[in-house]
Amino acid sequence: MIELALIPRSEFERVRIADVPRDDRLSLLGDMARANALTAVKRAGSGHLGSSFSAMDIVVHLFEEELTTAQLGFDHPDRDIYFSSKGHDVPGLYAVLHSLGVTPTDRLLRLRRLGGLDGHPDVGVPGIEANSGSLGMGISKGRGMAWAKRFLGRGGRVVVMVGDGELQEGQNWEAFQAGAHEAMGNLIVIVDRNELQSDKRTEEILALGDLEEKVRRFGWYVDVCDGHDHVRLREAFEDLHSDVDHPKLLLAHTIKGKGVSFMEHPRALEEGEGTYRWHAGAPDDEAFGRAFTELTGRIGERFDALGLGKLALEAVPPLDDEPPSSLEGEPVSGAGARKPKLKEAAEYVAEAYGEAVLELAGRHPELVVLDADLASDCRVRGVELGRPEQFVEVGIAEQDMVSMAAGLARQGLLPVVNSFASFLASRANEQIYNAASEGARIVYALHYAGLIPAGPGKSHQSLRDVSLLAALPGVTIVQPANAAETRAVVEWAVGDTADSVAIRLAIGPSPRRIEHPKGHELVVGRGTVLAPGTDALVFAYGPVMLHEALTAAEILGAREVSLAVVDIPWLNRFDGTWLEETVAPFEHLFVVEDHSPVGALGDALRRELERPVAVFGVEGWPACGTPVEVLRFHGLDGASLADRISAALG
Repeated sequence: MIELALIPRSEFERVRIADVPRDDRLSLLGDMARANALTAVKRAGSGHLGSSFSAMDIVVHLFEEELTTAQLGFDHPDRDIYFSSKGHDVPGLYAVLHSLGVTPTDRLLRLRRLGGLDGHPDVGVPGIEANSGSLGMGISKGRGMAWAKRFLGRGGRVVVMVGDGELQEGQNWEAFQAGAHEAMGNLIVIVDRNELQSDKRTEEILALGDLEEKVRRFGWYVDVCDGHDHVRLREAFEDLHSDVDHPKLLLAHTIKGKGVSFMEHPRALEEGEGTYRWHAGAPDDEAFGRAFTELTGRIGERFDALGLGKLALEAVPPLDDEPPSSLEGEPVSGAGARKPKLKEAAEYVAEAYGEAVLELAGRHPELVVLDADLASDCRVRGVELGRPEQFVEVGIAEQDMVSMAAGLARQGLLPVVNSFASFLASRANEQIYNAASEGARIVYALHYAGLIPAGPGKSHQSLRDVSLLAALPGVTIVQPANAAETRAVVEWAVGDTADSVAIRLAIGPSPRRIEHPKGHELVVGRGTVLAPGTDALVFAYGPVMLHEALTAAEILGAREVSLAVVDIPWLNRFDGTWLEETVAPFEHLFVVEDHSPVGALGDALRRELERPVAVFGVEGWPACGTPVEVLRFHGLDGASLADRISAALG
């Protein structure tokens, strides 16, 4: 295990009070914050470095020179407000807040851990002014804050960072229009124009064209600068201050991965053979060592040149060990471009999904795959590369994607729509409803479904999608347990049903291979007994919760309690005869939900059976942390489930 180190806050203060040129100071503080963000992400096991590094010089410039926030305090009503709409760059913001004494060291070192710092911005963290979520909300939110300041007679500006790819989302353009109409002179939007999205070039995914001219035509005051040049940043902000009557936009040209040579675009894109590796995921030991050495070496040289002496580092203690299945907090960027390396005995249902869709595209010329800038994560890059004529990249625009799919369906094609479940089911819910009302047959692939991985935080944990979709007539919701069941579900959804189908998919590695009996076949409305039992029966679905249910059964078995475990992938369709026969021997029925306890399998079974069903689901807001921490926090790990079932049985 590689040894980690952090630059202590005292070193940042030493640089701040040193008699050195102001731009040298700012550049140095930026690299120091990069080094700490790198350590935090490495220790967390996941996070976003590329966009943190591209935005870092801008964020440092804002807090050190431009904003009143650090001087007035984050509670002062007249403070300047800064937040990032793109959200991926929050490790960099945390590192800057740590350097200012806002974020304690122990919390920085618990990035994406329970009780630490959320993987995306959350207002529960000191210094964070707004939550991020499905992209495109930030300018509207900033407009609301700016309007409130004006209404309440408060001073200060509102500064919102957005990603360039994020501007594919339509809500931004509604906000541009309204901001100009309302003459929001106290609103500044900064575009981190690094020209890369999750793993490919922005212009390749959905070209944005002449952003400067577009936004200017909406009635905004626009300036353009190099986002890594503090002289140009200072000049740009001075220029923006000269206009008090219009909302303002700074188009800052940046380099994704700036500061670490092998993470920088375009080199990293070329070395990745067309995909950018450093958007999401922690570097391995070798890459971390190279990056940290490059950063601290350059910082050390600048310390010497500026007469600051030797750079001090403090050792970072290792984290407690956890089971290997918990270590993937989020898939790495570009994962779909190649077959991922599986941990021993693990499998990825998402990988099986991608293979099945590619194979079916060859047999079904009417099948069209749609993606919202997540082709790698959603494992549909194989279709993009292998059958490009049946692939449509719509960019970050879920509502547009679903409505386009409805149009395709009206013309007799079969759209297969892909995005993260929390974005697709909720952001495009009105569009899904409208398509369903037309009788359109669409396959919705809801990736990242459920509680795990929990490192990115509540914006990515999809725990309401079943309740949003289950009320729609003609939409079947299903979540497969393993690779074989995934392939069977996709085959059924494409070739054997007249319904629209929403397929929930776990995105990370399965904690164990869920084994079905030999000769198992997928039958609509029916589940499969994975473990026999006599004292109680528990229904579960998906690889994560089935693993925990089976673990609970094993623990209870040692206590001489016999718990039957049933995999039921169908969340709103049941074979009544099979269901009645399955539950008849049992007085006690339990459901383990990978969802809120409201509106999913448990509620559907209560209606179907007209008898009590105890539901263990994700109560309240989902916690952020490693899988082990978060499952335990919500009482959904095997040991907690065993205790809860024991208590219920008396």
